[in-house]
Amino acid sequence: MSDLSAFSLSGKTIMVTGANTGIGQGIAVSIGRAGGRVIGVGRSSMAETARLVGDGFVGVAADLGSAKAAQAMFEAAWAEHGPIDGLVNNAGIIKRVDAVDFTEEDWSSVMDINLKTMFFLCQSFGRKALERGHGSVVNIASMLSFQGGIRVASYTASKSGVLGITRLLANEWAAKGINVNAIAPGYIETNNTEALRADPDRSASILGRIPAGRWGEPSDIGDAAVFLLSRASKYMHGAVIPVDGGWLAR
Repeated sequence: MSDLSAFSLSGKTIMVTGANTGIGQGIAVSIGRAGGRVIGVGRSSMAETARLVGDGFVGVAADLGSAKAAQAMFEAAWAEHGPIDGLVNNAGIIKRVDAVDFTEEDWSSVMDINLKTMFFLCQSFGRKALERGHGSVVNIASMLSFQGGIRVASYTASKSGVLGITRLLANEWAAKGINVNAIAPGYIETNNTEALRADPDRSASILGRIPAGRWGEPSDIGDAAVFLLSRASKYMHGAVIPVDGGWLAR
């Protein structure tokens, strides 16, 4: 038995998608603090994340709108920087449009990144992890994995799908040493929630429902991800952890 803390990621290499900003950046920083090596994937500069994580950070530029390109990126990253012990599927986009005005592009662009690429990256990781007999996947779900939301049809559909796929993969892989779980962030201070925070009425109504009385920070999600990537959660399969300031408890 290792004398390292059950929460340590020392010696582990973790891939985090969407690591250039927001929740993904917070997850990358938390992994680094726990001793893990981070392969950060993003479509824009990850210089700030690299600075915050420090030694051991590897940046990989990729457009995750294409599942095939994402899988090719994963294979190349494994060959150059692997083996990879954990995968955090965090990359995602959102479109805010009334349902009656929603376009096919509004639908497809979100579903392709948030759900399709997420699944096929899990597949790529799973093929390698099953050969090794161990590995961890953390998928970033949402409050909208449980609720309908407003003006975010494709985002709600995608995040409901993320939770379903997390459970399916757990059913298939749990007995083979692979942990697949999810985190459902509440309202976190990120680019995705900027429009909500900029609307005084909407922001006030959201804060009024959160028992913690504040918006979450990316580090709140990052620390939960460390738990799900570590030995401390070895008997957790198909779970979803809400990190929401108590939102779902109301």
